[in-house]
Amino acid sequence: MVLVESNIPPLAQTYNKILTNWSTKIVTIDETKELKSENEHEHGALLENLPVIDLVGLTSEDEGERAECAAEIARASSEWGFFQVVNHGINHKLLRDMRREQIELFNAPFSKKSSCGLLNNSYRWGSPTAVSPDHFSWEVLVEYAGEMQKLAKLLAGVLIENLGQKKEEFEEMISCDESTCFLRLNHYPRCRVSTAAELMHGLVPHTDSDFLTILHQDQVGGLQLLKQSQWISVHPRKDALIVNIGDLFQAWSNDVYKSVEHKVIANPNMERFSVAYFLCPSYDSMIGACKEPSIYRNFTFGEYRSQVQQDSKLIGHKIGLPRFLR
Repeated sequence: MVLVESNIPPLAQTYNKILTNWSTKIVTIDETKELKSENEHEHGALLENLPVIDLVGLTSEDEGERAECAAEIARASSEWGFFQVVNHGINHKLLRDMRREQIELFNAPFSKKSSCGLLNNSYRWGSPTAVSPDHFSWEVLVEYAGEMQKLAKLLAGVLIENLGQKKEEFEEMISCDESTCFLRLNHYPRCRVSTAAELMHGLVPHTDSDFLTILHQDQVGGLQLLKQSQWISVHPRKDALIVNIGDLFQAWSNDVYKSVEHKVIANPNMERFSVAYFLCPSYDSMIGACKEPSIYRNFTFGEYRSQVQQDSKLIGHKIGLPRFLR
């Protein structure tokens, strides 16, 4: 069994060995196989529509409409940890231009991407710690600038004020810093081989270690989130951005807002592109709680990141917030 792809990164050989040892039977994907319907369930996951929030309400002259829009954002952040936003103010031409540049970037020869100091050496491929198919991460990551900073801060401000806090007091902690806040460009190559399909992740189950994340994805699908112990497939919506709560907001809100586990399922027929913005504080920022008693002990973002990296290295996965319970 061989992974066939031009400009193969070095981890492909390691992945081949893992797959060969894991399964004695490889099912070849028919190149002419018709694409699955967008409405078809993915590996047994339910297909539900995330809450869709029209952000025009936040700029309405009607105070009641503004309050209702803010309440919808807070409710979705508590009940789902995920929601979609439309009329978000991000120029659609900018989104198209970024996607075009993203595709051009990932179509460049691997030797060029890995050896020219691309974007401050932030180009990565795969997962060097993979030991089984459920650790696969068919992705390419690139850090970039924070074009969605304004939208992220707007949403964060709504969530902060919903809990009776002043967003001005929070501003310094969530101020954008190129060493913490970042934009990640993801490319999930078409998974050309199949063992047990449910093991082939584009991105393994995880929560985000930030305040909130804004995702612009294409129409391929594959994103799933965990709700009431059931994986939910997120139906792509062309005009929407997806927002999800991160660990830091869950800690700061005393578990009012939920940082929800999510993953990406590898697609055997199409490659997938997405762009994710992560709103993070400075590394020395203290993540307290909006009120006492606090569920979690105080910790800095740098301490949190360090613990996540240590756990991932030693035991193979992130533990996250449970490490910081009082």
